[in-house]
Amino acid sequence: MAGASATGAASGSAVSGEAGAGAEPADRPVKAGPRLGSTRVARLTRRFPSLTRDTARPEGGGRAAGGDAPAPARQWPLLSVLGGTGLGLLIVSFDAFRAGTIIIGLALIAGAALRWALPSVGMLAVRSRFTDIVIYGALGAAIVLLAMMAQPHPWLKIPFLEDLLHFTVK
Repeated sequence: MAGASATGAASGSAVSGEAGAGAEPADRPVKAGPRLGSTRVARLTRRFPSLTRDTARPEGGGRAAGGDAPAPARQWPLLSVLGGTGLGLLIVSFDAFRAGTIIIGLALIAGAALRWALPSVGMLAVRSRFTDIVIYGALGAAIVLLAMMAQPHPWLKIPFLEDLLHFTVK
């Protein structure tokens, strides 16, 4: 299949073809619009063909289970992280703020660990492996630390942060 459909003349954008087709883009006439009444030729490629050749799947973005497995089994790494986050939000809704947010942070840290340990994690892979691990891990660690420092009665006290707060308020 060469491409999707042609766009109108008002937008002036080209039509996207299917990624990885490998063939040269086909030209086909497209009606320019009701006012102009002429035809123009629309290329079935991306908007900037000299800059973008194809979109690659993120490293490790393949299925986490075989293609014959049902959809939830193929995406179990993402579903486990979303399940942990949902559990944390449920616990927060029952007035256990600190425990719920710690579970949310731990779910993100588990996502970083899954991204590091497994060769294919399905839709949990968004960017490169390194970027995913750093972002999931840093956000998870920040959420856990902030939950432990939350008032009242913080579990973790960092003295220089208190001094910094007093310095900026006064």
